[in-house]
Amino acid sequence: MTSTAPGTLTTSLQTVTDYRVIGRPRPLMWVATAVVIVVAAMVVFSIVTNPRFEWGVVADYFFSASILQGLWKTIELTVVSMVLGIIIGLIIALMRISSNPILNACAGVYVWFFRGTPLLVQLVILYNVSALYPQITIGIPFGPTFLSGNVNEIVTPYVVAVAALALNEAAYMAEIIRGGLLSVDHGQLEASKALGMSGGRAMRRIVLPQAMRFIIPPTGNEVLSLLKSTSLVSVIALPELLYSVQVVYSRTFETIPLLMVATIWYLIVTSILMIGQQALERLYSRGSSRSTSPAKGSLQRLTGIRLRRRATTTEGRR
Repeated sequence: MTSTAPGTLTTSLQTVTDYRVIGRPRPLMWVATAVVIVVAAMVVFSIVTNPRFEWGVVADYFFSASILQGLWKTIELTVVSMVLGIIIGLIIALMRISSNPILNACAGVYVWFFRGTPLLVQLVILYNVSALYPQITIGIPFGPTFLSGNVNEIVTPYVVAVAALALNEAAYMAEIIRGGLLSVDHGQLEASKALGMSGGRAMRRIVLPQAMRFIIPPTGNEVLSLLKSTSLVSVIALPELLYSVQVVYSRTFETIPLLMVATIWYLIVTSILMIGQQALERLYSRGSSRSTSPAKGSLQRLTGIRLRRRATTTEGRR
């Protein structure tokens, strides 16, 4: 194996770093960029100048009381359903990774059912659950009953909407959380147990903080998807954003302008949620971020020479 003198290595590195890498010309990329810009400009111009969109009507109804109430109901449904979905999903995920075959099988059936059927079907079934169970009772199985009530009085449209959205979301969150937990090396859990930590404390202090880097991005996508899925509850006459818009345009017959109002509000809320998602991703990826590129860091470790030497060499030549 031949060895290289330190002086020769330093001189070679200085010579290499004095040159700037120039990429190959890509004329097709610039042509494609120009085509995309032209098409996008044409679409925007068509939307803005088309009188059939009736932007004046959009401005009149954008901050109306009924629309804002529907928007608030949409946000409320999203927050409540997502919190319940995460809690239930965490329980299902722990059952999925459990060594108990009964818990594992029950969790698998739950995920299979709620991921395998459309959310709209689940929503309609829950809305008509009184046809299957007219009375709800709480008590000891095969024993005395402590509390009973009429299902139609208990299961209101709001309860149905929250239950359907939360139960459906829990199935997806269970798989997301399970994947995040399995991404953490099992040796971390064994090391924490060797230090005397209980299983629950090791999960809270060791496993979950590391798994959050893999859980946060898909969870943010699920929040956005859930926000848009709240529009499905309009079929049970719950006055969220889409249903509020439908009530207005069924009276005024201004369908397109009112749908544009709903579209713009959905875009505004999803944009805010995307900004929050990016902030959380940066927060939980701080430990894995690198201040230098992989090639630069490897070269510095191998040679011990900082790549900023190029600037020093150039100043010396001047």
